[in-house]
Amino acid sequence: MHRRLINGGPAIGWYRFGKLQRALNSMKRLYDWMMKMAAHGKAKTALFWVAFIESSVFPIPPDIMLIPMVLANRAQAWKIAATATIGSVLGGMAGYAIGYFLFDAVAQPLLEFYGYLDKFQTFKGQYNDYGAWIVFIAGVTPFPYKVITIASGATALSLPVFIIASIVARAIRFFVVAGLLYAFGEQIRGFIERWFNLLAIAFTVLLIGGFVALKYLF
Repeated sequence: MHRRLINGGPAIGWYRFGKLQRALNSMKRLYDWMMKMAAHGKAKTALFWVAFIESSVFPIPPDIMLIPMVLANRAQAWKIAATATIGSVLGGMAGYAIGYFLFDAVAQPLLEFYGYLDKFQTFKGQYNDYGAWIVFIAGVTPFPYKVITIASGATALSLPVFIIASIVARAIRFFVVAGLLYAFGEQIRGFIERWFNLLAIAFTVLLIGGFVALKYLF
């Protein structure tokens, strides 16, 4: 019975639950730190680095900091959005470098750690034809952008294509959020937090659908 509990059964279940609980606690501490830094005097610097590392390794999106920062100082909305965009694109280039130079040693363990390795394998074969669109979709929607930055390097997607698609996508994401907050303030916050990701997906589907329609119509 003792061996059975160690090798399987309830013991494994409690072990996995403990790992999940520790992971959730770590995420909560990171979230609390980001909210604290959003009110700090060095908030823009912190936002830049959060956006930078989120593009390759960090699990929490920079929107968590961007929203309270813009609400606290709406006159700085565009500078805050630009900071997030620049940090995210440069971080995406770092993720690209990880995929290009260090896939076996660094990128694959990172993808496995976040549970994204299967997604990477799915997208890998589609890069030659659809690389720019894949980067754009990941940059605008909730799909983990870090998966695509690493995948782009690992599959040797054209670097200029990757950079341009990243700039356009990340700018849309951060400037739209900042613009809504600038225009409507606190009253729009709940709407953004609840519906923005869904609207971003819908916008992307419509945009791609429009280009596909043009291709077949003309």
